[in-house]
Amino acid sequence: MSAPDTTVVRLKHSRDPARTLVCLGFCGGGTATYHSWIPALPHDVDLVAICYPGREGRFAEEYAQTWTELAADTARGVASVAAQGPYVLFGHSMGGWMAFDVTARLAAAGVPAPQALVVSACNAPDRGVTDRDRFLAQGQGDDELLDWMRTHGLLPDHVLDEPELTEMAVELMRADLCARDTFRYTPGTRIDVPLQVFSGDRDPVIGDDVASRWAGLTSGAFRHDVLPGGHFYTPETWRDLPARIASLTSPATAAL
Repeated sequence: MSAPDTTVVRLKHSRDPARTLVCLGFCGGGTATYHSWIPALPHDVDLVAICYPGREGRFAEEYAQTWTELAADTARGVASVAAQGPYVLFGHSMGGWMAFDVTARLAAAGVPAPQALVVSACNAPDRGVTDRDRFLAQGQGDDELLDWMRTHGLLPDHVLDEPELTEMAVELMRADLCARDTFRYTPGTRIDVPLQVFSGDRDPVIGDDVASRWAGLTSGAFRHDVLPGGHFYTPETWRDLPARIASLTSPATAAL
């Protein structure tokens, strides 16, 4: 029996899926946050989450030190899913930039493109990392980072009750922030797939130009959906987010 794939974590698997939703993580996040999406998925859509180095099944591996290193690692994981059939690529917050970057990298390498790219709670990457995007920063204290993670439901109670686990959570967050801060947009980079953008109506991270900037980065169909809530929307909206992804509902809407 082969060892389980610790990068490509399969959360929902069916015999003959129409497509697979591939999810990329945000700063400090892992694959567990996407478990709650399973009931909201169409019956013929599989769910995969890509695990970054240094967490979960890849705990023994070193964190990625730079954006380039993390993006190359993530692209390899997504490419292995792409080889198995149609897929939709999703990323939230930092994961949205990662999903855009990976889509461009895979196109350059001749790997099958996603049927659609879906990005959530992130400004367009062509602005680079701005102060608005550094709503979490490397220089913030441990208590500040823990408070943010607690507020947004990233730390379950059993982690908060264990000092060693909270220390690990902060270390993981700082590693991701370090990689994020090395991101550099390559001028002229665009994609050629349908693009759907989600943003919260009370998310202070998102600029007023989010739709126009993102629309300029694809030659495919584009749509922007404003959802209730802040950076992670409302709990109900987050839980049901797959139902709002146009490219998952049927082949007829795969192009948005």
